[in-house]
Amino acid sequence: MEIVIKLSQFLLSLSLLIILHELGHFIPAKLFKTRVEKFYLFFDVKYALIKKRFGETEYGIGWLPLGGYVKISGMIDESMDKEQMALPPQPWEFRSKPAWQRLIIMLGGVTVNFILAFIIYIGMAYTYGDYYIKNDSLKDGIWVTNPVVEKAGIKTGDKIISIDGDKIERFEPVVSMDILTAREVLVERNGQEKTITLPVNFIGNFLDTDKKGVIVLRMPFVVGSFTDTSKNKEAVKPKDIIVSLNGVDIKYFDQAATVLKTNKGKKINAVVLRNLKETPVTVEVDKEGKLGIYPGSLTESNLEKLGYYKFNKESYSFMESIPVGIEKGKNQLIGYGKQLKMIFNPSTGAYKGVGGFHAIYNVFPDSWSWEVFWNITALLSIMLGVMNLLPIPALDGGHVMFLLYEIVSGRKPSDKFLEYAQLVGFVLLITLLLFANGNDIYKAIVGK
Repeated sequence: MEIVIKLSQFLLSLSLLIILHELGHFIPAKLFKTRVEKFYLFFDVKYALIKKRFGETEYGIGWLPLGGYVKISGMIDESMDKEQMALPPQPWEFRSKPAWQRLIIMLGGVTVNFILAFIIYIGMAYTYGDYYIKNDSLKDGIWVTNPVVEKAGIKTGDKIISIDGDKIERFEPVVSMDILTAREVLVERNGQEKTITLPVNFIGNFLDTDKKGVIVLRMPFVVGSFTDTSKNKEAVKPKDIIVSLNGVDIKYFDQAATVLKTNKGKKINAVVLRNLKETPVTVEVDKEGKLGIYPGSLTESNLEKLGYYKFNKESYSFMESIPVGIEKGKNQLIGYGKQLKMIFNPSTGAYKGVGGFHAIYNVFPDSWSWEVFWNITALLSIMLGVMNLLPIPALDGGHVMFLLYEIVSGRKPSDKFLEYAQLVGFVLLITLLLFANGNDIYKAIVGK
């Protein structure tokens, strides 16, 4: 059932993005009286699952879910229709239209992608509001869950003050992503501010580890379940909160490791919070310095009741949600631009994180959540828009590049040149596709 839910979200998001992107090309083409021969969701290699002609356009769904397309008459595209291009230009063809009209048609798809993302963020701000913790309320700092992050200089208990000069007002999941693409992180440690300069290959080293967490909230040591060999099944119970080990106060789970490490193979006194009452118990530490306990979790309301954190909910009116949504969309766009820049810089190692369709599929959760679905779809829409703007022939950005050259120079590249450029671009895209999906296969094999 989980596979069905993930696959449904993946296909729905992908289909929505493809249809709207192609609609961005379709509408201005029709407005400029340019003939559109086909409008397809997915590729109809050899045959289509569904097809129906309305007027001059054939609409359909292909069987190969690697994208979609509109086939515009008189345009050199992935169809490489040389027979049509060999005939004299017709008034309804793309090549017969003024350069500015062709430019608008080609920019239509990415324009829709960016507009869609901003609309989604505005809608989410209005529907869900913001749920966060004020960063300055984290008196005991954050929990570093990845050894690469710790080796780079950020420690558990640090308070993140700013990232690349931008002050952190709210502790949200996006903070972790900002750290991954940052150059400098300013932290407060033991009352002193310290600037952490992250190494150039920081994100590459991060991607090489099995642990993908960066920083999270420090959590209490809640008893979840037990390992088969645990000797503490009678002493403690699920939902107990361990607050002391061998006389040392344990407010957070991460504090237990040091105490347990120094008491390997021993029985030690402990105190647990059970039904809000402190209860003394005796626990046994195994030879590896473990209690044989899987940590549990607490609801946000319980974390508030116990005095750990104060969660803030901010709601917005429709008008208030517009600037909030625009700001979120802008931040995501800038953030993805940074990631893309790092990917094209081999020294960062960010290329290791490039993934294909399986990676996108895995972004979606096992259970259905409209909030998560729309958040992922908005991000994918930005990614699709940015990627399509890359100046690679066969992508919208490649067509735009040649059109801008034509507008500035007054000279139109020959059809033969455009055919060769389209072929080169197609080879590049296939190479990128193979690399991205090859990365997915490699990660599946090595388990990362």
